[in-house]
Amino acid sequence: MFDIVLLAVLLAAIAIGYGLGRYRAYRNFSRAQPPSRTPSRDYFVGLNHLLNEQPDQAITTFINVLEVNSDTIDTHIALGKLFRSRGEADKAVSIHQNLLARPALSSHQNEEVQLELAHDFMALGLYDRAERLLRSLLGITRNDAHQEAAKQLLVNLFEREGEWQAALDVTLPTLKHHPEMRRPAAHWLCEIAQKDIQQASRALAKRHLRKALQLDENCVRATLMLAELAMENGHYSHAIKQLARIPAQDKDHIPTLLPLLKRAYNLNNNEVGLKQHLEQLLSETPYTSVIILLGDVIHQQEGVDKAIEGVGNQLSRAPSLGGIDYLINLYMESQRLDGRPTPDSRLVLLKRHTHALLENRPRHRCQRCGFDGDVLHWQCPACRRWGTTKPITGVEGE
Repeated sequence: MFDIVLLAVLLAAIAIGYGLGRYRAYRNFSRAQPPSRTPSRDYFVGLNHLLNEQPDQAITTFINVLEVNSDTIDTHIALGKLFRSRGEADKAVSIHQNLLARPALSSHQNEEVQLELAHDFMALGLYDRAERLLRSLLGITRNDAHQEAAKQLLVNLFEREGEWQAALDVTLPTLKHHPEMRRPAAHWLCEIAQKDIQQASRALAKRHLRKALQLDENCVRATLMLAELAMENGHYSHAIKQLARIPAQDKDHIPTLLPLLKRAYNLNNNEVGLKQHLEQLLSETPYTSVIILLGDVIHQQEGVDKAIEGVGNQLSRAPSLGGIDYLINLYMESQRLDGRPTPDSRLVLLKRHTHALLENRPRHRCQRCGFDGDVLHWQCPACRRWGTTKPITGVEGE
């Protein structure tokens, strides 16, 4: 239906463009030769295809009817965009290349068509051709809007190819005018640092991560990676200090830091410190995952009954499905320790229901587009924004 509506709009534009072309021809030539075919007939053939829900045939007919001139360039570009949006970028390439072959284009129009053609190549996965076209365009254009568009496309291309340094080379000189690019640039540095770690260049990785925090002081990913590097070197106290910075950077990522925090305190033989740290986190934000981890610590140090009491108190402040499921586990454990061969059937039934409700629920969600899943993606796979995916409260501790 969207294609039909859009084609109807394009049909009107084609009619206007054709009318303007005929009017210009009438003014310039008093005895114009009659066209080899009747445009009005082709026009209605295209309309018939459109009404019969045959958009491909309709578009082909309209392209054949519509001559290329300064009045119809925008219509041709719009047709190319329509093909690309429908997943037929190869047809969009044909339209845009046909436009570039016409001498009637102004330099401004020529650059617009080149940008569209670069879009087409990227949609087809022809990144090398898109890059050559964009670099050529940047070398000749004096139009600020075209320069910005070409740079954005280049950055998009380099991201898709994993060419993080190339993306930085394009972006860093423009950060003063585009501060919104600081977050993506910080994540590109994290990607570079990840490669450094894989190549055993940990000192270089630290430099890249510190540079990431200079670009974006709230880059949770860089702080986590610095903590992991400190852990690998046996500097557990330093790792804990790094992790303690994350709630101030983004409190929504408190659940993300917990596995590493627990490991750092355990390796540092400081379970008391872990309990105090978790209690401090709960005083700031009572996340389910923090409640559950604190319950595990109390269970280990003071027994299951104290854990039930502590978790119950916390859930009275911040009830959640994941927390209730964990509390049921504690009650079942308490009954087992009391000598009951099987847990209370009512607890078993409740456990079955909470497990079923939690089983298929995602643990992370993009705050921009709503994409969700079990894995934390630093770059959302759907909208491709960096740092927008976060744990879902109430489920993240399950």
